[in-house]
Amino acid sequence: MAKEKVTFEINKEKDFSNWYSEIVKKAELGDLRYNIKGFIVFQPWSVLAMEKMFDYLEEILQLKGHKPYWYPAVIPEKNFLMEKDHVKGFAPEVFWVTETGAGEKLEEKMALRPTSETAFYQMFSIWIRSYKDLPFKTYQRAQVFRYETKATKPFIRSREFYWIETHNAFDSRENALKQAKEDMETTKEFLWDQLAIPFIFFERPQWDKFPGAEFTFAADTLMPDGKIIQLPSTHIISQKFTKAFNVKFTNEKGEEEYCWTTCYGPAVSRIFAAMISIHGDNKGLIFPFNVASLQAVIVPIYNDKNKEKVLIEAEKVLNELRKNKIRSEIDLTDKTMGEKFYYWEMKGVPFRIDLGEKEIKEKKATVFRRDSGKKTIESISKLSEFILSEGKKQLKSLQEKTRKNFEQGIVSADSIEKAKKQLEKGKVVKAEFCGTSMDSAECAEKIEKELNASVRGTKFGENEKPTGKCIACGKKAEKVIYIAKSY
Repeated sequence: MAKEKVTFEINKEKDFSNWYSEIVKKAELGDLRYNIKGFIVFQPWSVLAMEKMFDYLEEILQLKGHKPYWYPAVIPEKNFLMEKDHVKGFAPEVFWVTETGAGEKLEEKMALRPTSETAFYQMFSIWIRSYKDLPFKTYQRAQVFRYETKATKPFIRSREFYWIETHNAFDSRENALKQAKEDMETTKEFLWDQLAIPFIFFERPQWDKFPGAEFTFAADTLMPDGKIIQLPSTHIISQKFTKAFNVKFTNEKGEEEYCWTTCYGPAVSRIFAAMISIHGDNKGLIFPFNVASLQAVIVPIYNDKNKEKVLIEAEKVLNELRKNKIRSEIDLTDKTMGEKFYYWEMKGVPFRIDLGEKEIKEKKATVFRRDSGKKTIESISKLSEFILSEGKKQLKSLQEKTRKNFEQGIVSADSIEKAKKQLEKGKVVKAEFCGTSMDSAECAEKIEKELNASVRGTKFGENEKPTGKCIACGKKAEKVIYIAKSY
């Protein structure tokens, strides 16, 4: 009997770009045929996973005191103009609404939100009055729109993406910094504990801050093509914002003070891109059990004579799985058995349950685990218990694999020439540097120009001590920085 054709098989390590484009198409994650450049249609297989991701994030945020809001998608131009650094940073990316469908010019043009500081702070100035109102911790789940001028790539870089943004007000800079650290904990609880995505939290250099921020911290992970992708970032916002929007409070002494604010932006659609890229293999997707659109699929094995009997038993198994909150379904398509196996491997379903007349007689089923390729014979009565247990093991297995790959992707270099060779191998380069204040921006420009890569910043909270000279200028090093190619 001839071997059936594999549905999806591209070498991810050798041709990640093609692998990524094909898996988005084949697994029906997003359709690029929508007729506006830079925008895609998100399809059920990605939407269902991202809904689970949103649920996890919102649960974490609410437990930490953040309250949900829904803000308008449009922001008046005057809001943007109130903080010059912010408008300067975002102006090239803004989509402007300037007239109505009847052709009437608007009195004031409005921006489709590229981010929402200027919307939230307008309301903060109304809502916050006293120290008793603080801390004031908010968030919204929203789409944002940015006119990307670089090449777009679905989920990774597009002109519309889906995220959660938190905006918070505090009575002191110290408490704002505590919030930034809490955001880092939230990132770990989400990216690592739920999705098995490894990352480093960097403090961005002063020349690479979020527009209008005093400090920017960001989680970066390494993609299979050797490029860094920024995931959640958190920012301590300059008081220029609260002064511009008059966000102040009366302290315990009855004196007025301006608030300190922070914002945090986990882009769920981009995190989704990192997740499928890091975990996928040459056969397609591998979803972490927690957020898989479908956690288990039952493949009934039958012929014309026993079809009804097998399907009845498959339905019983399905009901039991669903009763135990395992997202599952039966494959009732007319594909061949081999085609079904390859299809669900490509789609990344964590577990496949093969059920035929032989298994039914023995009251057992064959369970295939997607990430390891391991098959186990398990009692039908214990399938739910087994899958829930194996789901936890699957996450730990993914963590072990991705941690190892991530650590191997970071190497040291003490010269521009050595750094260049490592970057060409798809590595993140750890190097010594003269500093991260604006005084060192010239050295950073030299690095980025000669290496065609970016200075990501210093590892937050570890205070790595340099012992040599700056990789760019040869002066005594004051910081240890990380350099990488990026999206």
